[in-house]
Amino acid sequence: MVFLHRMPRWTLLTAVFVLLAIGMIGGGWVAAAALLALAAFLAWFAYLNWPALDGSGKLLRIAALVVLVGFAVGRGLEQF
Repeated sequence: MVFLHRMPRWTLLTAVFVLLAIGMIGGGWVAAAALLALAAFLAWFAYLNWPALDGSGKLLRIAALVVLVGFAVGRGLEQF
């Protein structure tokens, strides 16, 4: 966390958008890997915020992860 805190604020946002763009535009396993990396990053942040979340916040984080991982699997299998 200290490493991320020392970086400029726009770096993290840019990394998220780049991974999302590669996942949406790319094809096959490259897109799936980008989306899974994004899901892992989202899961890490959800883990860090888990104690402060209420029930609906936890449900929303889980739903977002399930959808993102499902979409990554679909891109990896070239279904989407």
